[in-house]
Amino acid sequence: MNKTAPKTVEDRLMRSLISFLLLGLTALPAMAKKPAAAAGKIPTVLVLGDSLSAGYGLKRTQAYPALLSEKAEAAGQRVHIINAGVSGDTTAGGLRRLPRLLDRPIDVFIVELGINDIFRGVPVAQIAANLQKIIDRARAHSPQVRVIVAGMQLPQTSVDDSLTAFGQLYAEIARRNSAELVPFLLDGVAGNPNLNQPDMIHPNASGQKVLATNVWPVLERALRKG
Repeated sequence: MNKTAPKTVEDRLMRSLISFLLLGLTALPAMAKKPAAAAGKIPTVLVLGDSLSAGYGLKRTQAYPALLSEKAEAAGQRVHIINAGVSGDTTAGGLRRLPRLLDRPIDVFIVELGINDIFRGVPVAQIAANLQKIIDRARAHSPQVRVIVAGMQLPQTSVDDSLTAFGQLYAEIARRNSAELVPFLLDGVAGNPNLNQPDMIHPNASGQKVLATNVWPVLERALRKG
């Protein structure tokens, strides 16, 4: 009995080792199929916006998309943010520009458009239709993209059905598309002379920091979903 015991122990160890190696080999194909993000790929965030995203009157590095990169880095999250903000742009303009921007896969898509449409008298229904087309086109290009809708509000000084509809537009678009929502991008900035440029429309550098603070929790949540 004593002479066979060592062989039995060796056999057990050998069988355990073989099982371990086979398990590892079996897991290799599954590991290879994991998405690039899980393998350390840096997520790409595309911001399609107007002057608020472009940082009108400021350096590009002072606009909230650049500040979001800093917040991500501080949180230990590397991201590649493409700031496609163009001053004065509308939803129709963004829709026309988008195909040129979709030259690579995108992981998160922030759409910040619509306020210039209202200033130009574009009907809310048309704004909604354009935003929907923008989101559809982004998802057709990158089916797994996480969408963030940056909402806007206008001061309602009178009973105006169009202003009411505009105020509800972004939440409805986000709900319809199962997208993340920034309820009001200019929250804490609108109407504050200390956070706006002299025109009281465009945030100054300090105001852009508040915009980044408004967007970051939503972006962080979207990045974690990846």
